[in-house]
Amino acid sequence: MAVPARRTSKTRKRLRRGHIKLTTPNLSACPNCGELRASHHVCPSCGYYDGKQVVNTGKN
Repeated sequence: MAVPARRTSKTRKRLRRGHIKLTTPNLSACPNCGELRASHHVCPSCGYYDGKQVVNTGKN
């Protein structure tokens, strides 16, 4: 069984794991109400998508 000759240093380990991280969701402003919403999703605040109301939220 292969055994590493040297212990992997903290720096080398962290460099290898540099791409493993949390990402922020891509949010954009709703053109109808201005609230932040996920791109290509119905606005949870006003229920509009692509200039049309598709969900009745009861707020408008």
